[in-house]
Amino acid sequence: MNNLFLFIIPCLIWGSTWLVIKFQLGVVDPMVSVFYRFLLAGILLLAYCKIRGLNLKFSIKQHMFMFLLGSLLFSINYWLVYIAELSLASGLVAVVFSSLIFLNTFNGAIFLKSKIRKNVLFSAVIGFIGIALIFRDEIFSFHFSNIESIALLLAVISSLAASLGNITSAYNQRNGLPIIQTNAFGMIYGSLLMMVIAIATGQQFNFDFSFAYISSLLYLSVFGSIIAFASYLTLIGKIGADKTAYITLVVPVIALALSTVFEGYQWTAIAFLGLTLILAGNTLVLSKK
Repeated sequence: MNNLFLFIIPCLIWGSTWLVIKFQLGVVDPMVSVFYRFLLAGILLLAYCKIRGLNLKFSIKQHMFMFLLGSLLFSINYWLVYIAELSLASGLVAVVFSSLIFLNTFNGAIFLKSKIRKNVLFSAVIGFIGIALIFRDEIFSFHFSNIESIALLLAVISSLAASLGNITSAYNQRNGLPIIQTNAFGMIYGSLLMMVIAIATGQQFNFDFSFAYISSLLYLSVFGSIIAFASYLTLIGKIGADKTAYITLVVPVIALALSTVFEGYQWTAIAFLGLTLILAGNTLVLSKK
């Protein structure tokens, strides 16, 4: 598939999933919703592999790296996102995730021995200043008793987990693991991890039979989890984790636009300046000069 389409698909889908996640919140515990989402996505993807006759036999070591991928990219990070969206506008959580473009670069240097260009350091400063401006109120009033402060912290931790998941995917592809099967097993492992934690913490496995919950679950499982991730991780394998993170330049803009329309997010001059700096920083990261 053309790299342009691999880029556009996750941009459009993930730009909307931040808002769709809101329809998963309320009746079902976030941890259980994440379990449902990736269990369904993993089963559908495994069925696709079986129908296509794709290889599903891997070594124990390979399954361990699939489990690591699932834990970071299809489990813990989304659980934290769901919790964060209980208190923050969906578009704002997407803005926090725009830091992936910096985190992927630094983590790639640490774990994949990728080279960090000088402009990346300068760009990271600009980007993080932009994020700080948007969340200035939450930062200055940060306290562990403040629910919005905790939500922001969880969103940051979630971004770090997602970045490590991106690096794991790049490592797996370097070692010849196929993307589709790796995602399928990773989603199953991620969902099972959520199930184990949910049982250990005494969560109730209830279900919301409303149209909003079921339709959002299907959208997140099929489009947000299978189609978008397949495109995104394929692109990582083709052009690298740092360049693929350019998607994070577009996603928060779409997410904030939807948040403005459907959640009543109120723009301020400082917030607009912050978003401008984030986009500028992300753009500079990808500059060759």
